[in-house]
Amino acid sequence: MQFARRFLCSLLLAGLVGTVGAADLGNARPESVGMSSQRLGRLTTEMKSLTERGALPGVVTMVAKDGKIVHFEVAGKRELEGGSPLQKDSIFRIYSMTKPITGVAMMILFEQGKWQLNDPVSKHIPEFANLQVAKVDPANGTVTNVPQNHPMTMRELMSHSAGLTYGVFGGTAVDKAYLDNKIYDRTQPLKTMIERMGKTPLLFQPGERWHYSLAVDVQGYLVEKLSGQTLPEFMQQNIFAPLKMVDTAFHVPPEKMSRFVEFYLRDKEGKVSKHPSDDYSKPPVFASGGGGLVSTASDYMRFCQMLLNGGALDGQRILSPLSVKLMRTNALPASAPTMGPGTGFGLDFAVVEDPALAGGYYGKGTFYWGGYAGTWFWIDPVNKLLTIGMIQYGGADGMDLRALSRSLVYQAIVKDDAS
Repeated sequence: MQFARRFLCSLLLAGLVGTVGAADLGNARPESVGMSSQRLGRLTTEMKSLTERGALPGVVTMVAKDGKIVHFEVAGKRELEGGSPLQKDSIFRIYSMTKPITGVAMMILFEQGKWQLNDPVSKHIPEFANLQVAKVDPANGTVTNVPQNHPMTMRELMSHSAGLTYGVFGGTAVDKAYLDNKIYDRTQPLKTMIERMGKTPLLFQPGERWHYSLAVDVQGYLVEKLSGQTLPEFMQQNIFAPLKMVDTAFHVPPEKMSRFVEFYLRDKEGKVSKHPSDDYSKPPVFASGGGGLVSTASDYMRFCQMLLNGGALDGQRILSPLSVKLMRTNALPASAPTMGPGTGFGLDFAVVEDPALAGGYYGKGTFYWGGYAGTWFWIDPVNKLLTIGMIQYGGADGMDLRALSRSLVYQAIVKDDAS
């Protein structure tokens, strides 16, 4: 009888937290890690409500605490035209959630002594040796180029404070030059981006401030140059294979296309249409370290758990704990404006330095990022908490799903071991 009860409980538990991909981390009832099932159910209810009222096509959410999966839920559709349901193993474009993975690739090479944080970037990329900085005359808008006050460093490159930009997110003369020079042209190889970038001025002096940029695509190029492998090859050998991230790659093979989620946009009038995203059916010419990967919630959870564990998972060590600590330590100088209240920036992660100023709840030192199509995650080392959300939707209604899920996840913690 006792065995039967245990067996029945295990079946019920599997139904509560899901079984697809998550079993490798281990499942647990929320109560066993100081959380409330009833309260955590609010996350499930709210996400389902968003899909039912048309605010989202579909969403997968996943929460782990103390190394155990306590929530793994899916709601809505994989694609709207045929009405196929979203699944727990659906594959998403993670866009800028690629950046932390590229950062880990860089830190693997850092541990091998291939580069140092205070190295000039030009030591490894000679094309950057003579970079100039654009200086705008506020009186007439005239742009002149001046020398760098110091060579851009690898630390600045990895903390988005190197003076680079994206081009598509700003209206400055340098952003225009990025567009005119087709610097972010994913039909060309990474080497072409580097050559064009080396002929274009910086937006500001290195280290002056934080500014979101193509810096992680530059890092992707560096991974290739320093390792002698392509970025996809290096990541597969050193990150994806050891972590059993079986669905993470720079393209979706034919046998997995039925699991690939459609990406939709909603305009200001409320009309929803498919996003004209890149072709993911074949390996790309430009393997974007800043935004080229696809993944699943389960795969990305394994990556996050490795970082929360201090660089290892299931007996596979990817990084030293000291390297992970370095990544999640603010790398911006005190004189540099940060990306937001209470928040600094480490090596390819945003880092919460003051939880109250940053919006509350997060444990100090939480590191996080998100992706263009709406994906998000955070890693809280104080509460030993991981949260991942996956959508493929660019809405015009200004939803902040990271903030919403933050409230719904943290309020479910009813035993505060961190205090």
